[in-house]
Amino acid sequence: MATAPPEDQRRLLEVQALDTRAQQLAHQRRSLPALATLTELDGRIADLRASLVESRTRVADLKRELIKAESDVEQVRNRATRDQQRLDSGGVSAKDAVALTDELGSLATRQAALEEIELDVMERLEAHEDVLTKVEAANDELVAEKTRVEAERDAGWADLDAQVAALTASRATAVEGLDAALVTLYEKIRAQLGGTGAAVLNGNRCEGCRMDLPPADLATIKSAAPDAVVRCEECGRILVRVATGATTGAAAG
Repeated sequence: MATAPPEDQRRLLEVQALDTRAQQLAHQRRSLPALATLTELDGRIADLRASLVESRTRVADLKRELIKAESDVEQVRNRATRDQQRLDSGGVSAKDAVALTDELGSLATRQAALEEIELDVMERLEAHEDVLTKVEAANDELVAEKTRVEAERDAGWADLDAQVAALTASRATAVEGLDAALVTLYEKIRAQLGGTGAAVLNGNRCEGCRMDLPPADLATIKSAAPDAVVRCEECGRILVRVATGATTGAAAG
């Protein structure tokens, strides 16, 4: 059976309390409410991004379609202007004048049809631009909210990191001078059992596993020398014996 000064064993409870607090802070860091909110916001932003890309693409396509429609109207209008100028010049034959007049009529019909197409494209573009404006506004709002929540998360992390730094310093002080073999055993058990390597023996109960020890095990522990490092037969943790009524910072497993 390993041995260590009784006072070192009792001080081990302080180290355990600090280690337990460090675990709690690590859990708090992983489970800040802001993190869940950011996950939700990222999902909403991703969903909205698809709509944003689709809307922007549609607006871009309609702008190109409008440019083509405007170009088609302009071409017909220019052709009609040239024909009208030739007709007005009086330098064409009667036959050509008739042909130009017929063409002007056809061009007027064509221009009217193209202008209808142009107007339809303009109306659809206006509608899609309105949708795009709303989608972009919603996206901007979500991004702004994400920025705000990220700042909240960072502030929470900074506060927890400061607590961890102070805790680390306190832990270094608490472990200083302790029996090296005792600390090594404690660290090994703590790694194996989820962070709790030592616990107080409270009456006949191990506060590590919260189990009542059998009378035979309890008798063996009570008969052990004060410097004997005893362990719980149920969970394997170091059992620290303290005076009845003593207050300790032992963490329960």
